[in-house]
Amino acid sequence: MAAKNLSAENVSSQSEPARIIDGRDIADAALADLSVRTRHFREQTGHVPCLAAVIVGSDPASKAYVHMKAKRSAAVGMTSRTIELPVSATTGELVDVLKALSADPLIDGILLQHPVPDHIDERAAFDAISADKDVDGVTSASFAAMALTGEGFESCTPSGILRLLDATGVELAGKQAVVVGRSPILGLPMGMLLLRRGATVTYCHSRTVDLAAHVGTADVVIAAVGVPELIKGAWIKPGAVVIDAGYNAGNVGDVEYGAALTRAGAITPVPGGVGPMTVAVLLEQTLAVAVRATAVRAYSENHDKRGGPNR
Repeated sequence: MAAKNLSAENVSSQSEPARIIDGRDIADAALADLSVRTRHFREQTGHVPCLAAVIVGSDPASKAYVHMKAKRSAAVGMTSRTIELPVSATTGELVDVLKALSADPLIDGILLQHPVPDHIDERAAFDAISADKDVDGVTSASFAAMALTGEGFESCTPSGILRLLDATGVELAGKQAVVVGRSPILGLPMGMLLLRRGATVTYCHSRTVDLAAHVGTADVVIAAVGVPELIKGAWIKPGAVVIDAGYNAGNVGDVEYGAALTRAGAITPVPGGVGPMTVAVLLEQTLAVAVRATAVRAYSENHDKRGGPNR
């Protein structure tokens, strides 16, 4: 069935509640396809793609999230490795672990669970991950490649959000998009991806004056700031598409969900919206690393054979 076009131009007023963008259904379809591709890869190469997750400290939410990613990895035919460091770990110790994983040929993708403790230099830790294994799209190299050339690994949550918009039939070219939040692994790359799709992007943040006015102009609103119900339903332009990437205590997002339902054309729930697609993108990019590494090894072996010992 063709996706309904949800361009804001086509919806001047709301006579019914917003369409719910079911991230679980969209992610399940992506994971089902990934499972088939992973099985074919394993049969052809004998290699089982492996995702390594590093967690610093014992935050229950972070540990639960890493455990869930491990379960999803197994469900699609991949394996995973979890490395837990004490909360007292230094930046140097964390960097050493990430560099060792980057050099390990049995590891395809590396995830550093964030946030890390305050005393850790998060950027230094992220950039210790090899760009070739940066399946979460958090390194400076990945950001530059994504923004400038459209290559490299995309940040998983922004990439997942684009997939949700595509599956919902949202037209982005020429539309006004407002990204609320400017974190280097969510808000900033989200805006870059929207720019690449031809949207006109406004970043809003803690210093923005009259946030409500900016949100009210948006055909697409991406809430990614981590403040419960910061975005009020009354601010939403009738027919706008609202993506809530926030997750706060009590299963509350960054958008005033109930009120936004009466104005938006489409909206993601919390939970069950952005989160599932984030994990799907993470695992898709892990398979992509494994495929690329296998191709590089095959080329190198063939090149060596052609060269011969006396070349």
